[in-house]
Amino acid sequence: MDKTGIIVVSLCGALLVWWFVEQNKIQQQQARQQAHFAATNQVAAAAVPATTGPAVSTALTTPTAPAIAFDLNTPEQLLVLTNDRSRYTFTSRGGGLKLVELLDYPETISPRWKKTQVVTDTVASLNTRAPLPVLTVAGDARLTGDGNFTLTKTTGGVRAEKVLADGLRLVKEFHFASNYLVNASVRLENTSAKPFALPAQEIIVGTATPMDADDNNFASYGGALWFDGNTDTDTTLGYFNPSSTVLGIFHRTVNTEYHAGNGNVIWAAAHNQYFATLVMTATNQPAQAVLARPVTLPAFPNVEQAPHTALPSGIETALVYPAGTLTANSSVERQFTLYVGPKEYRKLVDIGEKFGNRADQVMNFGSGFASFWGIGTFFAKILLGAMNWVHDLIGVGYGWTIVLITVIIKLLFWPMTAASTRSMKRMQALAPELAALKEKYKDDAQKLTAKQWELYKKHKVNPMSGCLPMLIQMPVFMGFFTMIRSAIELRGAHFLWAADLSKPDTLFMIPGLDFPFNLMPLLMGGAMLWQAHLTPPSPGMEPGQQKMMRYMPLMFLVFLYNYSSGLALYWTVNNVLTVVQTKFTKMQQAPATPVVATNPALTPAPKKKK
Repeated sequence: MDKTGIIVVSLCGALLVWWFVEQNKIQQQQARQQAHFAATNQVAAAAVPATTGPAVSTALTTPTAPAIAFDLNTPEQLLVLTNDRSRYTFTSRGGGLKLVELLDYPETISPRWKKTQVVTDTVASLNTRAPLPVLTVAGDARLTGDGNFTLTKTTGGVRAEKVLADGLRLVKEFHFASNYLVNASVRLENTSAKPFALPAQEIIVGTATPMDADDNNFASYGGALWFDGNTDTDTTLGYFNPSSTVLGIFHRTVNTEYHAGNGNVIWAAAHNQYFATLVMTATNQPAQAVLARPVTLPAFPNVEQAPHTALPSGIETALVYPAGTLTANSSVERQFTLYVGPKEYRKLVDIGEKFGNRADQVMNFGSGFASFWGIGTFFAKILLGAMNWVHDLIGVGYGWTIVLITVIIKLLFWPMTAASTRSMKRMQALAPELAALKEKYKDDAQKLTAKQWELYKKHKVNPMSGCLPMLIQMPVFMGFFTMIRSAIELRGAHFLWAADLSKPDTLFMIPGLDFPFNLMPLLMGGAMLWQAHLTPPSPGMEPGQQKMMRYMPLMFLVFLYNYSSGLALYWTVNNVLTVVQTKFTKMQQAPATPVVATNPALTPAPKKKK
């Protein structure tokens, strides 16, 4: 390796270590900042009397109080019902779904590098340790009373009932269906002989919570999501981050609550990276608005809370319905369909088609830059469908499925990539004549460009051919990048030494640095360097630029080092196949003969004899 290469590699290595250290610092800072959530949360402030103690100290040790002042003297009644996929726990406090456990999905996937493996039978759960159960009716005290309901088991479901002041009766019905669906209704009955002024109601969708104490992706992928019939909008913890600046430069106002919608809320969801609680309104009964607020959760059980660190945070989501008047002996009923389960694309597409509400949008492939302005979303859906089809057809693991899909994609684009390689070799053969043109027209850039294009046309080459392979690969790369963020199929999928393709394949932590050794991205970087070494530089490119382009793959290594090993697997296999294709193409054709600058216009005039 030359001097420039050594410098570039050293800088990239230093940048990688610096980036990892800074990410740890940022996460610690965000944890400290999130400690203020309980102190600034509007609901907690309304439910809990103000204290004179320091806000940060209170937030560090106290989870957010629920918006309803439950009568704790009344014992909590729990009803647990189980089907073949889920275990539902209903509570009398709020009269809703306190917890849903997904029996087919483990709570966490332990990385292999951890020396102490904690073996438990816990499964993934939703609304875990949340202040309020799903479908709690919150708001004015006339709607909540002491918050305690009477639960009754019915045929195929549960009923929750409560009689409130002034003759108002609140009844909720839950009936189980298939595919993680629950049909539900909330009915408010005026049993009195006079009109009842019905206050505005918040119907709790659920609380997005991290899966476990090591769920570092929750801050980026967990939050509140809602759909207006055309577009979906996601709100993560970053929206409520108490930081006073954006990018450390622009000051902004701290958001304590998210509020949106104007009679057009088709559904809303509380979700983390791979699971969601989705509350869908009935046809022609959209909610008036949606709101979300940060909440501070209780500490994880059996996990020691580090000193001076914040409790875990979540985002509580609710549908909002306007105030109105219930005439004597009348009622208003709102119908809902709940999906409480994994973000499995095929299942969500079927549900969306059944109810006509695009439920698959809860996959949250992203919009704008998050999905490269729709390109990533388009290819993510195609690749996810193809990956599941190949997996179901052949029956191999998802790691080998990614390898097979990469091979198929490479074969489909083989003719185009081979043509690009041949065109690049012809371009390389034109280097002497291009150099002569640059020398002759060095003072006339317009004339130089025209002459260069004449030369390209004469020899039937395209100067943009060198970019073609990368342009072909980038949409697919964007699709994989977007898909892997939400593809639950890759959660816990094994491949060789990688225990979970949705996470980095950390083999061990480097002693003294507390830095992860991830093998897959290192192989990816090596394959990219190999490919760059075999790719001929564009004619006329400066030597310094050529060296920088050759070592540019190291930047990919820096940015993708701690990303999903599934993406690194795809990129590694793709680069190895590109190297094989390049070598094969070179073997199938004769070496290009350099073009000698024989054009009379480029040949210097002979000197006159004296």
